[in-house]
Amino acid sequence: MNNQVAIVVGAVGILLGLFAVVASADFRLVGEHTGYSPEQPIPYSHQLHAGKHEMQCLYCHFGAERSRHAGIPPTSVCMNCHEKMVLTASPLIAKLQESYTSGKPMEWVKIHNLPDFVYFSHASHVGKNVACETCHGNVAIMTKVQQESDLSMGWCINCHRDVNKNQPEEYGEVHAPENCSGCHR
Repeated sequence: MNNQVAIVVGAVGILLGLFAVVASADFRLVGEHTGYSPEQPIPYSHQLHAGKHEMQCLYCHFGAERSRHAGIPPTSVCMNCHEKMVLTASPLIAKLQESYTSGKPMEWVKIHNLPDFVYFSHASHVGKNVACETCHGNVAIMTKVQQESDLSMGWCINCHRDVNKNQPEEYGEVHAPENCSGCHR
């Protein structure tokens, strides 16, 4: 009889604990981080660079054309403009210069992060002319980048279904996968 009471009390405790986690404001499903906007080592403004100066996403995130990952640009990309031409005396640029001369990369915090069990390729999306804004939102108006879309499986599948139903001619013969193996390999 005592073992049964202990089991029931333990089960109730576990259920209450799970309820508390789910009810908390910080609970999110795996991969769902809408609104996530961490502090960065330098307050980089996409509004200034992509917006005002109209720099293309692929200038800095050049890996997106050929790789699964768009990649965080190396400091050398920043120094293409900031080494001799733009705000060279700024204390923020001094951090870039220190990173560049020391060879120690800036420790940027990744914002858009999918679970490990999801296979996503930037190259296949960029190759099909999917605009960066489709998933990342309009970063050209963001002073501080945040995750706009929830990037959940349902969100991705709905986009794939919409593309396949409404825009197949834009993407040629290869359509967006709607089966499990398209994204889970």
